[in-house]
Amino acid sequence: MKTKQAGVALITALLIFALVGSIAANLAWDSALDLRRTMVLLYRDQAVQVAMGAESWVRQILQADLQDTDTDHLGEIWATELPGLPIDGGELFGDVEDLQGRFNVNNLIDDAGNIDETALEQFRRLLVVLGLDPRFAGIAADWIDADRDAAFPDGAEDPIYTGLTPPYRAANQPLTSASELAAIEGMDKASFDVLAPHIVALPGGTPINVNTATPAVLQSLDDGITATDAERLLGEREEGGFGDIAGTFSSLLQPEMLNRIDDKSSFFQLKLSVRIATVRISYSSIYQRGAGGSTVPILRSFGTI
Repeated sequence: MKTKQAGVALITALLIFALVGSIAANLAWDSALDLRRTMVLLYRDQAVQVAMGAESWVRQILQADLQDTDTDHLGEIWATELPGLPIDGGELFGDVEDLQGRFNVNNLIDDAGNIDETALEQFRRLLVVLGLDPRFAGIAADWIDADRDAAFPDGAEDPIYTGLTPPYRAANQPLTSASELAAIEGMDKASFDVLAPHIVALPGGTPINVNTATPAVLQSLDDGITATDAERLLGEREEGGFGDIAGTFSSLLQPEMLNRIDDKSSFFQLKLSVRIATVRISYSSIYQRGAGGSTVPILRSFGTI
């Protein structure tokens, strides 16, 4: 009898020991996870503060740039890519881009909400240069314009989009992000990936800065500008920009397009990648610089680089 009781006591003791061990292991695992989560949150907060500090630094550079020169070109300090700056526990990478070197899709609509034919033709030329379907120009303009009537021959409104799975409606208003064009009728990922580096969505109508425009955007300014012409223009502007844009482009562009180019800009985008320990964040900030030099962020986003 005593042997049985001793055996039961031993088994009970082993079960209690195993249970205590399991509970201790779970507590240790939960504690390790909590510590890891806490450290990740701390590193992320630190990375965000680093990004905000870099944003403030770039704002000062853009403000000083306007005081030093009346033009914006790729030879200026703001256009220099950050080479990988060491920070406490990690590093920072980034660059600044002049957004007016791209085609502003909101130019497709005038102040009254109607389609701007000059901008529409330029967008068609850009699509052709990139090897994309020029119909996307009319479809994009129809996506943005104020009315709900499908344009002819290239247009699409709610009857098209509500028939898709899942259904949605056309924006019928200016875009806040050029990525919204990924939703227009017929646009696939491959086509949008080709188009995306050459377009932007900025408030109001903006001119093209020919000092920073991509080769495709330069070629889109007129039917007569060939790929060879665009390469020649790139060589002429080099890093210091064009000395006289009126003299350079007056023989290449129609008067209505000549009025839509410039050699200075008001909109810039900062893209950053911040790494601290094993945590990495991407950060994007769009600045608007006023005529007096005041520079303010108008759109911030994380994870969009």
